[in-house]
Formats: sequence, structure tokens, C-alpha cells
Amino acid sequence: MLSELLKPLRLTDTYYSKWLAGGDWGVAGQEDSHAVLHYMVRSECFITCADAEPIRLSEGDLALFPHGTAHTFSSAPGLTTTQLHQVLPARAAGSSHVVTVGDAHPDTEILCASLHFDSTTEPPLYRALPPVIVLRAHMLMDEPLLQRTLQSLPTEIIRTAPGARMVSLRAFEMVLVLSLRTAMERLAADSPALQALRHPGISRALTAMYASYATPWTVETLSREAGMSRSAFSQAFRDLVGEPPARHLMVRRLQEARRLLADLSVPLGEIHERVGYQSHVGYHLAFRKEFGITPGEFRTLRAG
Repeated sequence: MLSELLKPLRLTDTYYSKWLAGGDWGVAGQEDSHAVLHYMVRSECFITCADAEPIRLSEGDLALFPHGTAHTFSSAPGLTTTQLHQVLPARAAGSSHVVTVGDAHPDTEILCASLHFDSTTEPPLYRALPPVIVLRAHMLMDEPLLQRTLQSLPTEIIRTAPGARMVSLRAFEMVLVLSLRTAMERLAADSPALQALRHPGISRALTAMYASYATPWTVETLSREAGMSRSAFSQAFRDLVGEPPARHLMVRRLQEARRLLADLSVPLGEIHERVGYQSHVGYHLAFRKEFGITPGEFRTLRAG
């Protein structure tokens, strides 16, 4: 299921920075349109989202914000913070910075990254992931590939060897995928969306939706795929995924339609059938209702 979920999700670019901090310090980040991660290379810090309790990150811990949720990170909870744009006025994709903050000699090192991916490839279930996923150092010890990739990134991202930018991009992509896999295995109890990936019946139905979205699925046939009664399937799906099966399938199909619309070699008139709509009118109305523009207007915008 995780493979089908993440298959269309490919990073297009990253922005990364190394933070060196000492003494008292605090930075408030804005809502980001991309996934964000913080990896504690040395020492510790605290992250806070809105009114939630502060989360302490110790050396070797990783915090992933799948949706780029606004948050602060600081040497201690409750400190006065500086806005991120004042510390980093420009953050161009593909660039990197070394940032020094605090009122004392740096004793803390954090690797931060903004992971950019095309929003048209974002799987519907990805939107149901929690605002922040924290993987502790002891969890990463059981995931040697993830741990070693994280440990090598501070050195790799400052290299200027041929292909260094592409290597860093794919390394961060691997970190994203491996982090979600680890979270699914270790933190499912904390997130209904992660539970859905592990649920025997719901995961089978989700795999069917993602891999065979053009099939004329109904709630009845999906419940049979899940090996559950229709009522039990519908309730469990809504509880774990956060929306009815029919809507989730519709969004999956329209997501694929947006991907095909971005490919100018695909004839506009064929797309509705390729994503599972028998009627062009039904597809046109669903697309416009979901995204506020018609498929043709979307293609024109992408072409421009």
C-alpha cells in the first residue's frame, strides 16, 4: 500500500540548510506549501505547532511535517521567537545556507529541508497524514538505511562534485519514503491514516483504488475486495481515511487526470476514460467542482 501511495510522489527540488545554534534562541516558521523536516545532528531543541504541547527533539531524532505545517523551533519552550523570513529572507529551491542563531557559541546543529513536489501528484491519503511525525533516534537505529542516509546528508549537501544536486534530491526523497514507512510500522496508533495503511481490509481496498483507479469500482465491490461487509467497510474507511470511499476514489481519479493533463502528448478527449469516467460530462463537472477550473483551463495553465 505504501508503494502505491508514494509511487506518484517524486521530489522536484529541495531547499536545505544547516543551523548552528547556541544559548537562547527561537525561530517561527510560516506555513509551507512543501513537506519540511528537521534532523537533530547535535544537542536538542523544542518544536511547537499552534497550541499543541512542545515536542522535545534530542540528538538523532527526526521530525517530518508532511504538509509544511507552521511551527516554531527553539532552545526551550516559551522563548521569544524571530520570524523565519527575517533569518532567511530568500530560500530559492535548489539552494542551501548555513544559519547561525542564538546568543552564545553554537553547541546545537540541525539539518533542515523543504521538500518540493508537484501538488498534482499528491496522493489523496497523503493529505490525511498528521501535521508532524517524530521518529526517535532509537527507531532510526532499527532502520539503518534511513539512519545512514540522514547521517551522510550534512556532508553530501555541501559537495560540489558532478551530480551532487541530483544525489541530494534523491537522498531526501529516500528519507521521505523511509520515514513514512517507519512511521507506518512504529507509529500507526497515533494516526488514523497510518492505521489505514496497516488495516488488512482497508489497505487492500486502498491498494485497489490507487493501482486500478480506472476500474468501475463501487462501494459494494470495494468492500468485497476488502473482505468486509459493506456497512463495516464504509464505517471503517470513513473513520480511518476521513472521508467516504466514493469520494476518495473520485479524488484519486482526478489526481491522475491532473497528471495526464500536464502531459501535452495525451489527447484531452481521452483522459476521462483513462481515469475511469464513462461520461465526459461527469468527469468535466467533477473536475470543475473539485478544482474550480475546467480540465481544458487546467491544461492551458500548465502549458503556460
